[in-house]
Amino acid sequence: MASDGDIRVLLVLDLVLSVGFTAVVLWGMEFGGLAELTLRNLAIGTAFVAVVTYLAVLRQ
Repeated sequence: MASDGDIRVLLVLDLVLSVGFTAVVLWGMEFGGLAELTLRNLAIGTAFVAVVTYLAVLRQ
């Protein structure tokens, strides 16, 4: 029998990985002078990445 796992664990993992990915991308953009690494930009970017990931992967 296959188990899909607990959705809460998947959502938390999605959120944690989205924060990490967004932080790295924003750091690179700040290094290149394209954007600033601020808490607001991090929150907006994380929300965007998490929603896109949910729609592409986790939604059944």
